[in-house]
Amino acid sequence: MAGAMGQRLPELIAEYEVPGAALAYLHEGELHEFAAGTLNTATGVDSTPDSLYQIGSITKVWTATLLMLQIERGRLGLDTPVAEVLPDFKVADPEVTKTVTIRHLLTHTSGIDGDLFLDTGRGDDCVQKYVEACADLVQNHPLGVTQSYCNSGFTIAGRVLEVLAGKRWDDVLQEDIVEPLGLTHTWTLPEDVLRFRAAMGHVEGGPAPMWGLMRSAGPAGLICARPADVVAFARAHLEGGLLADPQAMWEPQVEIPNPYALGRQWGIGWILDEWDGQRVISHGGNTIGQHAMLWAVPGTGTIACVTTNGGHSGSFTRAVATELFKELDGLTVPPTLGPPETPVEVDAGRYAGVYERAGARMTVSLRDGEPWLRMEATGALADLHKPQESRLVAVDDTTFVFRSPEDPDWMSAVFYELPDGSPYVHLGARATPKTG
Repeated sequence: MAGAMGQRLPELIAEYEVPGAALAYLHEGELHEFAAGTLNTATGVDSTPDSLYQIGSITKVWTATLLMLQIERGRLGLDTPVAEVLPDFKVADPEVTKTVTIRHLLTHTSGIDGDLFLDTGRGDDCVQKYVEACADLVQNHPLGVTQSYCNSGFTIAGRVLEVLAGKRWDDVLQEDIVEPLGLTHTWTLPEDVLRFRAAMGHVEGGPAPMWGLMRSAGPAGLICARPADVVAFARAHLEGGLLADPQAMWEPQVEIPNPYALGRQWGIGWILDEWDGQRVISHGGNTIGQHAMLWAVPGTGTIACVTTNGGHSGSFTRAVATELFKELDGLTVPPTLGPPETPVEVDAGRYAGVYERAGARMTVSLRDGEPWLRMEATGALADLHKPQESRLVAVDDTTFVFRSPEDPDWMSAVFYELPDGSPYVHLGARATPKTG
């Protein structure tokens, strides 16, 4: 497969219009590395195996691991209230302020509205300032009743680490993971990344208007790394080298209401799924025009990380995984959910209305009897995403799929109710309440 992937990677980046990509995988104890394309279409610099890409939210597994290390050292527990470590911590709901725990943060079950992207400066106090700004964050859903992806929660988790360790999150990362594993191409700050070849994100066919996210997003998504370093990190979760009990992070904590996108369950940091009866732990990441995916199969020991800097990046990484794991382990990556062969008749009118949370507004309406979805970004990143409208196609009574004209892959949306009857839609790993 090694030689074949060396040929297939450039073919796949051409097919999915990806400017550049890098891939590393571990199979039967041997590491393989590949790269193709360019890091920046404006400069033409080649992508190489040692190039640093933004791995985005894969960073969350690293932050979760750092907290698990603190737990193993007896500094706190998964069910320790955040306020016990951060006495000044506050969100809009006073009861959540008092009772939200580390477990809630690391499993995306806190209900804290999770897409607050706020630039609090480049100073070493940026994470502290971000957490102070969370005082006005409302609940996306009641504490612990469902799963909704929460970037804010992981920055709060990063602040917990800073207070426990008495140093910056960036330094805790270096001292507790990067240095013990001997990683040489894993950094968080632009001035360190600039010492290496570094990928530039691309949007709408050209270089993105900015290189990266604000520093306050660090614990939630600012690691830059070569794929081989990310594979080495995951290998420590399979084979040991960081945690005394890494499998504790693979224990299911919550069912994902929409299991068709990322996986079926969330563990501590990790997304959990099953392919052909084999447990799979994974995580993905998206920044401004960059995308990365990490998969590990504990039963076979195979690990793969692929990084990209634009184009149809999600479809690309799925195509790489589909070919790679079929060849290496004989595993079938579940295909993206699409429309059923036989059309399904559903009363979609009951789902019509506005669904809104921090950073996003979704409107479901009927046009000639057919449901349509309009998605709009709001907040700090609104200018980077144009509003998008798509027809919803029913798969069953609560599940619909849709896609944009530019994207070859379908996305899924699941309409459901919380135990108290509140209507929600689960899309893009997030639970969004119906507000109108």
